[in-house]
Formats: sequence, structure tokens, C-alpha cells
Amino acid sequence: MAMPIFSSSTLRQMSATAAVPASSTTMSMSAAATSASAAHKLNLNHNQLIVSLNVKRKSISASSSSFISRYPFNCNISRSFRKISYPSPIRFKPLSPVMEWQDCTVKMEVDVPISVAYKCYSDREAIPQWMPFISSVKILEDKPDLSRWSLKYKAFGQDIEYSWLARNMQPTPNQKIHWRSLEGLPNRGAVRFFPKGPSSCIIELTVSYEVPQLLVPVASALQPFLENLLGQGLERFATFAKSYSADTPK
Repeated sequence: MAMPIFSSSTLRQMSATAAVPASSTTMSMSAAATSASAAHKLNLNHNQLIVSLNVKRKSISASSSSFISRYPFNCNISRSFRKISYPSPIRFKPLSPVMEWQDCTVKMEVDVPISVAYKCYSDREAIPQWMPFISSVKILEDKPDLSRWSLKYKAFGQDIEYSWLARNMQPTPNQKIHWRSLEGLPNRGAVRFFPKGPSSCIIELTVSYEVPQLLVPVASALQPFLENLLGQGLERFATFAKSYSADTPK
């Protein structure tokens, strides 16, 4: 069998190829092993990261549930969000204006027996004859305890007119007459009779009223003004009661 004949250059190439050092092969294998190990570690780290994230998510979820159970609040829970229900805003009713009430009290000694003074004051329809600011009093025929009053007077630079329906409460003969309004100008009052002697008595008149809106600007001056008018009325009543006593049959 004939042996192949190679040129010198071919022999050198073959020699170089055959003479690859063992260290190079070892390094290649080591690099491959290192790469595989790194890939394995990366895979482990990735799995550990997923596990860690799952554990933390469960921990956070558990903490949230614990917080909610410890600190409950009004909420509606849905799948994707928690909607908090806030209380409806408080609605305040508009305040009505507070009306001012005033009380006026006057006393007068009258030189007529207490029984005459009581009977004279009980004649309501005669009151406009001696009370300066009362223009009329009409007793309802079907309900004698009710009467309709009208007030007319010029004061504080204006004409003042008011009316009201009043009910006379159960009186105490020769001691007390009292009333209160049912509609119109809000007011109430009482007349008390105290014996002074066999032929004289003391009359105490108290009137309470709600200050009308028209007179609110002069409310501070209204009370002394009305007390003065009531005093004038009782002075005229003392004169009227004497003539009333003379005209009244014994």
C-alpha cells in the first residue's frame, strides 16, 4: 500500500492542530461548567424571589386583615377595591328669629270697693272708654269667653295698628282676671285686685307681649312707653269706676 505524500506546509498545519494544549480544553470545560452553574443559580434566585414576593404579599395581606379586624371601619369590599362610605353631611335647619317678649306692670289705688273695681274691669267692651290705646273690644256672641281687640295709636313717628283674638281664662271673683291671645298680636296679661279698705282697693295690671317686628328698632324704648300708657289707663279707670259705681244698681 502506498503512503500519502504531504507537503511541508500541510504537515505544519496538522502538527499545529494536533498540538492544542490540554489547558485550553480544560478552560473551555470550566467556562461551560461556570456558565451552567450561573444559570442554575439565576434560576434558583428567580424562584426564591418569586417565593419571597409571594410570602411578603401574603404577609401584607395578613397584616391588612389583622389591621381591619382590630380597627374596623364602615366599608363595602369588592373584588378590586375597597370603597369607604362617608356619613352624609349634617343639614342644619334655618334658625327662626328669636322674638323678644316684654313685661309691663303698673299699680294704682282706686277709691272704689274691690267688688266694684272687679265688676267694672270685667266689662271688656267698656275698656276702650278708659284705656287710651285700645280702640275697640267685641265679645263673640256664641263664645263669651272670646273677644276681639283692636289697638290704634300714633307713636314713634308712625301709626300703629294691631288686632288679636283673646280668651279670658277662668277668673277668681274680686281677685283676678287674666287672658291670653289666640291669634294676632301675641300677648297675655292679668289684673289683680287687693283690698285696701272698705271703700278702696289696689289694682295691679301686668301685660306681657311679643315685640312686633315693626317696633324692634325701638324695643328698648317701648317698655317704658307702654308702662306710661298703662298708668294713664289706670288713672282714667279710677275716674271711670267711680261713675260706673254710681250708675250701677245697688
